[in-house]
Amino acid sequence: MKRILIPAGGAILATGLLAAGLAGTATAASDVASDPMAKSAADAKAIAQFWAESNGAALKAATQSNIWDNKDVAKLQSKGGYSADTKPGSASPIGQEKKPAVKTQNVNFPKTIGKVFFVTAKGEKKWCSATSVQSQYRNLVATAGHCVYDTAHNTDVMSKWVFVPGYYQGKAPWGIYVGKQAFTHYDFDVYEDYDRDYAFVTVYNGIHVGGGKAKQVSKAEYDKFQGIKESKDSTITEAEYKKCVDLNGGETADCWAKTDTKYDTVGPDYPGAVKALTEVSKEDYDKAPTGKRNGAKAPAATKTDNVTKSEYENYKGLGYRKIDAKGNYTITHYFVKNWVKKTDIKGYFKTTFYIVEGFVRDAGRLGDNVGGQGVAWNQPTGKYVRAFGYPAAPHPDGNKNYTGVTPKWCYGKTTKKLVGSAAKKIEEHVALKCAMTEGADGGPWLLKYSNSKRLGYLNGVTSTFNDQDGNDRVDYISSPYFDGETASVYKAAAKVWSGKII
Repeated sequence: MKRILIPAGGAILATGLLAAGLAGTATAASDVASDPMAKSAADAKAIAQFWAESNGAALKAATQSNIWDNKDVAKLQSKGGYSADTKPGSASPIGQEKKPAVKTQNVNFPKTIGKVFFVTAKGEKKWCSATSVQSQYRNLVATAGHCVYDTAHNTDVMSKWVFVPGYYQGKAPWGIYVGKQAFTHYDFDVYEDYDRDYAFVTVYNGIHVGGGKAKQVSKAEYDKFQGIKESKDSTITEAEYKKCVDLNGGETADCWAKTDTKYDTVGPDYPGAVKALTEVSKEDYDKAPTGKRNGAKAPAATKTDNVTKSEYENYKGLGYRKIDAKGNYTITHYFVKNWVKKTDIKGYFKTTFYIVEGFVRDAGRLGDNVGGQGVAWNQPTGKYVRAFGYPAAPHPDGNKNYTGVTPKWCYGKTTKKLVGSAAKKIEEHVALKCAMTEGADGGPWLLKYSNSKRLGYLNGVTSTFNDQDGNDRVDYISSPYFDGETASVYKAAAKVWSGKII
């Protein structure tokens, strides 16, 4: 058991950290820290819809967690074995499946595993691996702490955090489960101690998003409806517009007229022609005669706007992009003079309103749908475990064995000696010979795994990826040792109710 010590000179800093934790979102009771995630059912519903809309476009756009870099994939340092801090203990799994009549040598993947998706402080859509575990309300997910807390950007919990068991290419067969409250060890929450790189997250009842049908409604019904809705504009004739106005006693929001002005380039002698500035590219501006450019000093000839980095990178117009000497992102617009004729064109339109009923429906509790792995702590090392996850990142040498699309597994004995990594100040990890890469982080290490029941006991989660033989390829993964303090965090989370979204 490792404890974080603050030197005497850091007493004021330590007091400040503690006060900040008590006053902020994190609350520490002994070894347990907890932080809120989606604070209301309405927030949770919006988060689930963010990931599911457009046929799971955001889910498909997410990439694997990437807090590690090649210099972190280092050789593990071995030291003495672990001494349990309390008696060994466990909580039994739930949702056991019937034993198949025919024995098989294939590995049956647990229904409990899936991916957690989240958005980092930089706005990146990312995912890790995770599993459902046993709890009083069948609503608990276990994963790595760095897949819940945004340690890479020194912020709080990840935003828009969801768990999707059985995830496959944008599909959520058992529903989407939105995180409500995150539990981890106080040392990880406050000090980012990777010897405590695990987290347990309570989730709301899952929801299924999709399958609803659009229904045409009035403008009043549309405004009142709180769910998924859309409106579509269509062109109508002048006669249809007048009929609509007569029926409604005047112009309404669902039928309306609009006048657009069209400019056609003509010669200076054209009757009614007027001078106008037309935007062109910088190249065409430079080619234009000076008179047509309205003179180099004319203020109307160019216009420079300061924009955000995102606007700068995504701009598709005629303007000229440039980062100025101060590092500002700018877009300069160029104009030339033309003689034009002006024509007013009147159009008539109607807006049709739709709502989507039954689009979101309750999927029930996580444990009722996929079961939950047991949890074990203070167990002897050197025992066989199965580690599951969704690896996707290439090895440090660039070799990419995995896609992240389907889950993979490793099997073997955990190291009897503790292992460490200077990069993350790790002193008390256990390791497993395994070549899975990032994307598998947060995935469960299951002790006493039953291939027929697809259940076992969570006794670790993948935290780091290591190159033990120095050939620039991952060959070992490591996990925090699950001890009595881990059990305290788990037990605190396992008794917390979360509730429904709808």
